[in-house]
Amino acid sequence: MEDNEVIEITSGESESEPIIDRRAILEPVITRVIDALGGHEAGGYRMGDEVNGCLRDLKKLWRKDDTDDERTVARIFWETRVLPNDLVHILLATAGKGLVEDKRAIACADLMTAMTWPIDMAEELKELDEELDKGTDYTQLLQSHLHYKAALLMPGVMQALFGIMLPPLAKSHKERQERDGQIVNVVLHLVRNLAFIKDLPANTHLSADQAELSSLQTKLIRALSDTHMLQLLLTIAANAEKDQLMNGWNTLVLEILYLLFRGTKPTSLTIDQAKQPTETLHRLLAAEERSRRGIARKATSRHSRFGTTIAVKLNPNKKSRVPGNEDKGSEAESENASTASRSFILHRQQAINREAGSILDMAKQQKAKKSSTIDELAREDNLSMEARVILQNLAIEFVEACFNPLISTLKAFLSALLKDIRSERAKITEKDNLRLLYVTKWFLEFFLLMRAREKSASGEGRWRFGLIAEVTERSWIVWVLKRMREAVEEKPKLWTELQAGIECLTQLLLLIETLSSSDLADPALNEAAELLQQQLIYNGEVLDIAFESLRSYKAGTQSLAYLDSSVYLAYALLRMLEKWGKAKSGEMYVRKKKPKKKKAKGVGEEDGIPDVEEEVEEREEIVHETMFTFEAFEMKFAHAEITHTLLTYLSRYKDFVSSENMRRVVSLMHRQAVRAKAEGLYFKVSTLDLFKSILADQKSFPPEQPYKDLVNLITFILRQFFKALAEEPFLAIEAFFPKNRGNWKQFSSWEPEQKATREKKTIEDTRLPPDIEVKKGYSWSDQLGIAIASLVESGREEFVHWTKTILTLVVAHRKRIIEETDTKDVVNDTDDEDVEAHTALKLEGVSSEALSKMTDYLIPYLSDEQADAATRNPQLKLLFRLSKFSIMDEDAEELEWYVPAAIRPSDLQSIIVVIEQYLETPFDLEGKKPSQLFSKKRRRRRRRSPSPVSDDDVVFPDDEPEKKKRKEKKKKEKEQYKSAQFIEDSDEEYGDIEAFLEKEKKMRERASKAAAAAGDGRIGTMKATGTKKRRRKAGGDSTKNKKRKGSRPSSPAGHPDQDHSDDSRAGSVDLPTNAVKEPTTSVPRPRPKPLFKRGVSSQSSPAVQSPSVNDAPPGGGNGSNDSGPPTPVEADSPAIGRRTNNRLIISDDDSDN
Repeated sequence: MEDNEVIEITSGESESEPIIDRRAILEPVITRVIDALGGHEAGGYRMGDEVNGCLRDLKKLWRKDDTDDERTVARIFWETRVLPNDLVHILLATAGKGLVEDKRAIACADLMTAMTWPIDMAEELKELDEELDKGTDYTQLLQSHLHYKAALLMPGVMQALFGIMLPPLAKSHKERQERDGQIVNVVLHLVRNLAFIKDLPANTHLSADQAELSSLQTKLIRALSDTHMLQLLLTIAANAEKDQLMNGWNTLVLEILYLLFRGTKPTSLTIDQAKQPTETLHRLLAAEERSRRGIARKATSRHSRFGTTIAVKLNPNKKSRVPGNEDKGSEAESENASTASRSFILHRQQAINREAGSILDMAKQQKAKKSSTIDELAREDNLSMEARVILQNLAIEFVEACFNPLISTLKAFLSALLKDIRSERAKITEKDNLRLLYVTKWFLEFFLLMRAREKSASGEGRWRFGLIAEVTERSWIVWVLKRMREAVEEKPKLWTELQAGIECLTQLLLLIETLSSSDLADPALNEAAELLQQQLIYNGEVLDIAFESLRSYKAGTQSLAYLDSSVYLAYALLRMLEKWGKAKSGEMYVRKKKPKKKKAKGVGEEDGIPDVEEEVEEREEIVHETMFTFEAFEMKFAHAEITHTLLTYLSRYKDFVSSENMRRVVSLMHRQAVRAKAEGLYFKVSTLDLFKSILADQKSFPPEQPYKDLVNLITFILRQFFKALAEEPFLAIEAFFPKNRGNWKQFSSWEPEQKATREKKTIEDTRLPPDIEVKKGYSWSDQLGIAIASLVESGREEFVHWTKTILTLVVAHRKRIIEETDTKDVVNDTDDEDVEAHTALKLEGVSSEALSKMTDYLIPYLSDEQADAATRNPQLKLLFRLSKFSIMDEDAEELEWYVPAAIRPSDLQSIIVVIEQYLETPFDLEGKKPSQLFSKKRRRRRRRSPSPVSDDDVVFPDDEPEKKKRKEKKKKEKEQYKSAQFIEDSDEEYGDIEAFLEKEKKMRERASKAAAAAGDGRIGTMKATGTKKRRRKAGGDSTKNKKRKGSRPSSPAGHPDQDHSDDSRAGSVDLPTNAVKEPTTSVPRPRPKPLFKRGVSSQSSPAVQSPSVNDAPPGGGNGSNDSGPPTPVEADSPAIGRRTNNRLIISDDDSDN
């Protein structure tokens, strides 16, 4: 390879692609289509022959801007003036002349809606490319929207658009088609677009054409009123729930109302509009007079033409510097030279009566301060008096029609909107939450102002609280708090939506304060206000929001309106709490906020997914509560960051529009400095400088009480500052540092609470001790032995004997019932053996008639000691549960135990035998204490009665039905359990029981005759030779100590394969003496089961079938370990027609699972 050879390396891509000029391609096409629409001829507009096709082509061309950040087609449309010159005239020539169903009119409305669609500048700027879209300018597009709005407000245009909507709305529900809803939707969106376009600010120096663009909103409101479009909006809002078609437009109506009312404050619509110009003139003249007086105080005198020269000396008591001696002397002398006396010459007359420092500052270069956003949520529209009257009437009609639950239109709008938002419908956007909060806040404030105005004029009128009852509902308040919580948790935080939530919450507090006013004569309203107020305080979230909104304010991040809203919320909340605290004069509990669990660091996406689904431990939801007092909450506001927020708000005192703003901030500062004794928070240089400026301007303040209170408060704080400075001179240095982390306490009059002298309140724990259960791994009889051993060890053996006595009485009582009922039909001439066999049979299988006579045995308490032990002694309660006792009411103060009627006497007799055996031979604990074998059961929640029941959100009276449902469910289950004695099992498949017994008796006689004939002593049913299993046992049982999983335990030692006597049928059982185990039964040979008839339930009645061997006793045991006492089974089972055991399991648990 030669040295001068050049190697070119390319990426393989073609050279730079030629840049496509979209304007050069689209402009000729658009121009030709617009020319074909038509033109002006002979003083009128004449449409072209293909105007319908041209309108469709223009809509197709408009869609080209979907992928174009430059909006080339929109710019060409504006330059050709297609909307004012062609589309408006085509609309007037068709729909304006009555042709409201003409396709050309509908196509024009569709194109107008697309051309006036709002431009989201923030989103558009985010999508721009830094290099390719460097020269993009949206001012031309915003200017075009203003002119489009002016063109659409020409006479007749809004009337024609309203006429387009009438045919679809006039059709019945069955006749409507999808296109009808689309036509109305397009026109409503066009109205929304026009309301969104912001007017130019009013300026008297503008030309006539520009001045017209500053009053377009007024023209729009007048046009909407003249064409009855506003009445249509109210109709849609009132019928949103009844009509499915109108329900799809409720969010659109919400947005139009938001755009119409956000430019006007409720205070400006509640006054008499005829007097408003005069009041506005007086307000402007007063502001001008204050400004003139301020300038006059600082103005120069009439002798200023002679000039002023003043010499000001710096450090006059020190030695002045001598020129030329700077290089002489030591280094220390050179440092002292900088602080030596110096002279400054001032040539301003203001230096005569002002400080020299301020005069020197005038010559310095001023730093530009960072501007703050005034309000991101609302704007100020320049509306005429006529437009304000129209909006006032609209607001009154909307409150009466859409906030009135008597005509159920409230649910049609607010409730329907809230339902759609919760259901996350496709039509719902994130901004709909913001609009709903703002509209609700606006109308709630308007209602309170109108009520106050009418009450002061003529007493009670039509502004009753029933109009706004919806905003006091639990679902509404919970949603507001949820939206505010989500706005804070978003990254970045949604400050605008949080501001809307704060303002809505403030109006709700003012409504509660009005409801609880002593001026109201209705006690129901006062009671409702008190309940709502108590529940809001208990929830605690409102208290946290008021504190955090003030603490987290940062200038430049949030708007000034957000600052005003936060101050207003804190002022209203503290005032309401103070009144409530004086009325209650006590303490209450509030819900404590749970700390959020932080995610473990270093866990990757793959590591966070377990291979096996982990078992989630079911934990009871426990609501933590803390004591709340107004003094403690007021002390919480003594915070350095809150003080900084209040001072930031106070520094704008010249911009306050009313004395109410000053009253709020002065009240909060007074609570800090005087009530909480935290005046040290204001001992800062910047704060003292602000106070100095305020005192210098106090002569220009209005003669109102809030301004006088401000001067008095500043005087008090300054007096405390100089007093603390005299005691601690080092405060002069500390004033340059922040007063956070409690540094203000050492310079304030605040004193810590004397905990030693305070009497501690002893709160008695009225809860029942937690129940216990035996740890897993023990059988039912073992658990019973452990419970008995625990009571014996604690010296409570009498409780074991008491339990045994109860069981003995119940068994004797029920046996007597069985004998009296089931043996009355026995023939008198039957021999004694048959009677005994019959009695034993009846005791084993109780008839339905006998069981119907049995009732639940309520355990009586013969002394207070027994009653207290049955309620509070965990060991005795465990013994009761293992003995199949049940509780009447778990939530009662004194528990009542009973023995259910469905339990057979044989089962109870088995329990007695086990108890007697463990009293004679205690259970072998293997050296452990009984308490080591117990574990606590999960406690059922027992809430404090004064505190309201709480869930994730605020608790309201609507939760009461849930309690009733749980009680009714428990009562129903209990009745179902008790009614088991009335459930009868069908005996049709067995026939007559007497015939069956007679047949069995003959079979036994034939077996006895066969045995006698054999002569070897064997019974007739025994085989001649043993089975293989018996021969193996005869040779030696090598596997007798081995147990298979799930196998039944073998017979106790000394009782292999024994036949039970008649006594065993009555319930007796033999147990080994060395170790107490569960009572065992000999397993009979399997035999074919009788077939059930169709239609008979597989579950038989507990009236006939008692719980089987593996059934857990009701209410006791620890799940699978409580196997329950076994039932003895007779060895000669073929002689007894036993039925299949079908269990009816009825849960007595309160849980839903």
